Amino acid sequence: MLEALRELFIERGFSSDVLGSLRRIGISFGLAVAIAVPLGVLMGAFPLLAAFFNPLVSAFRYLPAPAFIPLLLMWLGTGDEQKIALLVLGVVWFLITLVSDVVRQVPTDFIETSKTLGASRKVILWTVVVPAALPGIVDTCRQMLAVSWTYLVIAEIVAATDGIGAMMMRARRFVHVDDIMAGIVVIGVLGLLCDLAFRGVHWLAFPYLRQRGR
Repeated sequence: MLEALRELFIERGFSSDVLGSLRRIGISFGLAVAIAVPLGVLMGAFPLLAAFFNPLVSAFRYLPAPAFIPLLLMWLGTGDEQKIALLVLGVVWFLITLVSDVVRQVPTDFIETSKTLGASRKVILWTVVVPAALPGIVDTCRQMLAVSWTYLVIAEIVAATDGIGAMMMRARRFVHVDDIMAGIVVIGVLGLLCDLAFRGVHWLAFPYLRQRGR
């Protein structure tokens, strides 16, 4: 497997496949966060919005993202748009639910104190609820990024010419088990690095949550 890794990176241009996969993960997860975080915050803060959106979000959460592949191929073709859309669908519904749960866990004492001091709903949302929930939201995004990586190979097995998943499918065709194992290891290492990056952001952005002695 180590020899396969050396050959992939040095002789077969595997770096471009890795960069292609990272680009798809970055774009798709950025889109999922841009959709899920605002909607999740609003659903967590306003019960009326939660009552309206929850049935829709809950229904889609139980639908397997790979089931949408035929539709995405018909609507978006075989390019990157289809793969990015699949990665977005794989995480966005869960992320909305988790973010809304984090917002609901903001202590009611914070909100009641703000009301007592005369703050409006808008002020309470942006100066109390969002700052209090932000550490949990960042941690939730870190957890859901791992789910995005699990969908990567599925997204790249359909009409893909580059990416880690495409390399693994080519290896499967010629029964190159060492290449497949190398691809799995690379995905695991990249996922670990992304997780560490999120942990670093959390540690730097919220120093008041650091445990003493660490």
